[in-house]
This record gives sequence, C-alpha cells and structure tokens, in this order.
Amino acid sequence: MTPSPPFELSVFINCPFDEDYAPLLQAIAFCVTDLGLHPRIAPENSDNSANRLDRVVGLIRGSMYGIHDLSRCKAAKAGEHSRLNMSFELGIDHACALFGRSPLRGKKVLVLEDTQYDYQKSLSDIAGWDIQCHGGDFVKVVRIVVNWLSGKTKGTPMGASRVQGNYITFQEWYWKREIGRGASQEDIKAYPTIQVLFAMNEWVSLGRPS
Repeated sequence: MTPSPPFELSVFINCPFDEDYAPLLQAIAFCVTDLGLHPRIAPENSDNSANRLDRVVGLIRGSMYGIHDLSRCKAAKAGEHSRLNMSFELGIDHACALFGRSPLRGKKVLVLEDTQYDYQKSLSDIAGWDIQCHGGDFVKVVRIVVNWLSGKTKGTPMGASRVQGNYITFQEWYWKREIGRGASQEDIKAYPTIQVLFAMNEWVSLGRPS
C-alpha cells in the first residue's frame, strides 16, 4: 500500500465527481500538484471494506487544507433534490479545525461556488466567510486556488499564469503519451480522474517535460 502523503502537504478536494465537473476538478488537482502539494479525493481509496463516509473522514483528518465546492448544492430542475454531500463534508472539515487536537487546529479551508452568493440560499451560517466564485471557468478556478495557496507551499512561488501554462503543457504531454500507447481520444476522455491525477504526479516528478 502506498503511504499517505504528509498532513501538512495534503489538500482534500470536496466536489462533484461527474463528467460535467471533471474539467474543474482536474484543474484544481493540477494546481495543487504543480505547487508541490498532494490532492486527496475520495476515489483514491478503493477499499470497499470501508464505507464512503469513513474514507472521506480519513482524508479530511489527514489533510491540512480543504477545498470545498458548493456549486452543486442546489437542485437543477423541478422535482430534483439538492445535493448535501459537499456542505456536509465542509462541516466535518470545519469541526475538525474547531474541536480536533493539534495539528488539526491548523487546518485551512477554501470554499468555492459557481454563482456569487448562491450559498446563502442553502448555507447561510457561513455568511461572512470569504467564498470565492469561479463561474464554472477552469481558468478562473486556477487563479483562485493558486492565490489561496500562495505562501503555503515550499519552493519557488508560482503565479497563476505560469500554472495555467504548465497545465496546457501537461495536457499536451499526457495526450501525446496516451495516444502513443494506443489509446483513442474517446478512451482518454473516459479515463477516471484518479488516473489523470497519477499522471500529474508523474509529470512533475519527471521535471515537467514538454
């Protein structure tokens, strides 16, 4: 079993895992990876002997940072239920920081939403927090995440534009490699996000090849 990354270098990402959200999730994960930290998402733990909530709690407790996107906490059409998982996991993270022992009390949280002030309709208790709005734009979410993590990482700081450029370079490298291995474009699009995250780590460890 691969050992878990250190607490102080781990970033729990709480967001939807559907196809529509995948570009945002992958952009967020790339920011984290490119800045020398480790993205932690629930699908990384495939141990079916543990229920999903226990796996999520373990990731939250093992991560100093938490990025929580509340943009899907509302119903999209009549008769549809709102999705509460993301706000529930934000509450767990906040409780860890409030009531946990050191080092949990040093946890930091970034809350994202799609449309400004949407969260107030379903989670008004966090009014006054610095909620960041991305509008479904992966370029904007890169800027938000890079700025939030600025000063929290080791090594030479990187600006958002540089990270965005690195992301394009990574994608070109990754697609070229996978096609060279016999994958089609549709195959690559269907890859699970956790597989793409492994490739991001590999790309950084190889010195960010072009």
